[in-house]
Amino acid sequence: MARADVPYPSEASPVHALADASPKPFWLEDPARPDALPALVGDERCDLLVVGGGYSGLWTALLAKERDPRRDVVLIEGQEVGWAASGRNGGFCAASLTHGLGNGLARWPGELAELEELGARNLDGIEDALARHGIDCDFERTGEIDVATAPHQVAELREMAEEAGELGLEGREFLDREAIRAEVDSPTFLAGLWDRTGVAMLHPAKLAWGLKRACLSLGVRVYEHTPGTRLSSRGAGIAVRTPYGRVFARHAALATNAFPSLVKRVRPYIAPVYDHALMTEPLSAEQLAAVGWKNRQGLSDSANHFHYFRITADHRILWGGYDIVYRYGGGVRAEYDHHPATYRKLAHHFFRCFPQLEGLRFSHAWGGAIDTCSRFSAFFGTAHGGRVAYALGYTGLGVGATRFGADVMLDLLSGEHTARTRLEMVRSKPLPFPPEPVRSLGIGLTQWSMTRADENGGRRNLWLKAMDRMGLGFDS
Repeated sequence: MARADVPYPSEASPVHALADASPKPFWLEDPARPDALPALVGDERCDLLVVGGGYSGLWTALLAKERDPRRDVVLIEGQEVGWAASGRNGGFCAASLTHGLGNGLARWPGELAELEELGARNLDGIEDALARHGIDCDFERTGEIDVATAPHQVAELREMAEEAGELGLEGREFLDREAIRAEVDSPTFLAGLWDRTGVAMLHPAKLAWGLKRACLSLGVRVYEHTPGTRLSSRGAGIAVRTPYGRVFARHAALATNAFPSLVKRVRPYIAPVYDHALMTEPLSAEQLAAVGWKNRQGLSDSANHFHYFRITADHRILWGGYDIVYRYGGGVRAEYDHHPATYRKLAHHFFRCFPQLEGLRFSHAWGGAIDTCSRFSAFFGTAHGGRVAYALGYTGLGVGATRFGADVMLDLLSGEHTARTRLEMVRSKPLPFPPEPVRSLGIGLTQWSMTRADENGGRRNLWLKAMDRMGLGFDS
């Protein structure tokens, strides 16, 4: 939040608000959490093996069975279904397949209208699947507002609204200062762009657990605490080694996202970054009235280092984002999940955005890894003679886009030529990240430059302009 005329809260208030926060993802503590299934012991055989039990893998297994109920499908998960990004995110389920309209315009302007249409159909497909399989995950199609908190962002949102209109995209409404504060009241809000139908709010862990139940009901065999450790060709199929057994399959879909891919040549395309979030205690009726938020939209501000925030079914506020934490070497480890300096920063920013909520406390603080890539949106491919497919690089917008990615992987494995596989977005790949130490140096310089741009009216320095020309970026 970059408004100079909005005073910062005292140091004591944010620190006090964090004092009793549980260092666990709020969503995963829900009593609806199912028991873990047994690990694979011995050998298994199947038509399709899915590696990874987050949204990407769960949608792949479910859609595979819906396409062909006779297909024999096995899913293996290294820990428990939904424990990683799928149980730690903000619960923003967006129609966008391109990490927002601006990124899509910059990269695939010629097919953006088709990408927007496919994304809208994908979000409708998610809503239909929830009803068909009886998945209760607090799904609310309330939309999302991009918020301007600095004057230059107001102009950017107006321009984006105009571009959406020129493309014939409906459901986007520009909100001036009075209109945005009538929706959600913060002294930092200067304007907003409300996508009324293209984003839903949901309980992310309940979505993962509901997809797990749906897969089991259709006959998918799910093994938890079963990481895939090695992939190799085996006759006309593939074999995946696990700690206590093997899986032999005709085809495999890799849905490991931020974790190291079993196809090693894909690893340079992904940089795992850590994102963090806070959850407040439930707001009282008086506190809710002080902020408004009657329409329950998701919100995100428009800076390079941005916050995302939403209100839950039980009237808590989730507040996350801003810092993008990359660890040298790109490892994914449990000890990286927490970053107290980021928690303090997020709490400080929260009370600057909502000074009327001073005294509110945070109940939970957590983090997790995101599979970012240099173009901010998913990429796809095959390996082992077309017997293995992968989808990676959702860069924080995988709650909705993973279902589209699952369909792409199934199309690729079947050899089908579809509207999805004909897309330039699907046929192309992002630029890979350089090896260490250049990777860390480049990411550090990019983060510094993004901060400077936020502080200087959005003006991008020579480094960021060079990155733009090369098609490279770094985001969460």
